[in-house]
Amino acid sequence: MKKDKILNDTYFMKLALQEAHKALEAGEIPIGAVITCNETIIARSYNQVEMLNDPTAHAEMLAITAASHHLGSKFLDKCTLYVTVEPCPMCAGALFWARIGCVVFGTKDEKRGYLKHHPEILHPRTKIKQGVLENEAKKLIDSFFNTKRKNDNNRPV
Repeated sequence: MKKDKILNDTYFMKLALQEAHKALEAGEIPIGAVITCNETIIARSYNQVEMLNDPTAHAEMLAITAASHHLGSKFLDKCTLYVTVEPCPMCAGALFWARIGCVVFGTKDEKRGYLKHHPEILHPRTKIKQGVLENEAKKLIDSFFNTKRKNDNNRPV
């Protein structure tokens, strides 16, 4: 990576969006995640629920596991999670236990996001930033579900 590259929330969210596109190509719900520590990527992942036949294989969960292994610690208090869609309550609970330092997400999940169901679930010290590349993240997830609904409606009964 070039030394003059500006490492900011937009830069890392673009990388999370790349992960989300991998999920889309694999037929998964297109959510991607990147975890950084001191502006260094230590983990990245995308949803793999269908691939692994595991309801817990969300992008955030896989990234938390990878980051914990990388650091050799269950605590990620010096880390930032970049995720394309607001975490669900399960992932937010895992982020609580990991004591993640900061969560940056692109678009809200109005139906299943933690803010709707349990807004206080993250650790009290965790910083939250939302809306980074929101339009790109929302367009990707909306397109996926619109296509899925269309295909489901065209399926013979």
